[in-house]
Amino acid sequence: MNFLQNHIESIIFCATDPVKPDEIRQCMSEMFEAEIPLDDILNAVDGLLSKYDDEIYPFQILQIGGGYQFMTKPAYQSSLGIFLKQKSKKRLSTSALETMAIVAYKQPITKAQIEQIRGVNCDYAMQKLLEKELVEIQGKSDGVGRPILYGTSQKFLEYFGINNIKDLPSPKDFSSEVNEIGEVNDPEYNALASQAIAEITSEETIESISDEIPEEEPGDDLPEDTSTENEQTENE
Repeated sequence: MNFLQNHIESIIFCATDPVKPDEIRQCMSEMFEAEIPLDDILNAVDGLLSKYDDEIYPFQILQIGGGYQFMTKPAYQSSLGIFLKQKSKKRLSTSALETMAIVAYKQPITKAQIEQIRGVNCDYAMQKLLEKELVEIQGKSDGVGRPILYGTSQKFLEYFGINNIKDLPSPKDFSSEVNEIGEVNDPEYNALASQAIAEITSEETIESISDEIPEEEPGDDLPEDTSTENEQTENE
C-alpha cells in the first residue's frame, strides 16, 4: 500500500491543478498494467491526508474542486501573503470582485442582470474575469435575444479553496458587529435589526429580487460609469 501511496503522492505533488481520484486510478492502472480498484486509491489518499495533517509539515493535501492538491497550512498564511503580495503586480479590482460575487451567488446570470444589480456597466469587469478564467460562459438564456449566461468556473473553486459552489458562505454569515449601527445593547434596536436581517435573507425576498431583474435585450446597455471603470483600469 505504501508503494501505491508513494506514486499517488508524487502525482499530486507535481500536478498544477487538483487531481481527481479517477485520474489517479487511470494513471496507476496504466503504469502497473492492471486494473486498480478506486477504493485502493481512496484509501491511499486517506493515508496521505493523515500523514500531512501532522504539524511537522507546513503543507497539507486538501480536497478542492473535486480533486486533491498540495496546499500550505493556514498557520503560514502571513508569510506567504507577504511573499505573494511582493510577487503579484496585478490583482482583481473592486469592480471585478463585486461582479464575481454576483455571478457566484446568482449564476447562471446574464450581463444585463449583473448590471441591474450593480447599477453600472460591467463590460470591463467581465472581460477581466473571463481572461483570468474565474468566470465562464454556461450557455444562453431562453429570454428575448437569447443573452449569454455566465457562471463560475472550475478555476474559481480552486482559487478560493472550496470543493463545491455550495461551500460559499450564506448571506447570514456576513453579519458582523463591526457593521452594526446604533446601540448594540438597545433591545428595540436589536429587535428591528433581527427583523430586517430575517427579511433580507428570506427565500421570498431573494426570489422577488430575481424576478424583478429583466432579461437582456439586443442593444440594451446601461450607461457606463466611466469614472469608476477607468480608475479600475489603472489598477489592473
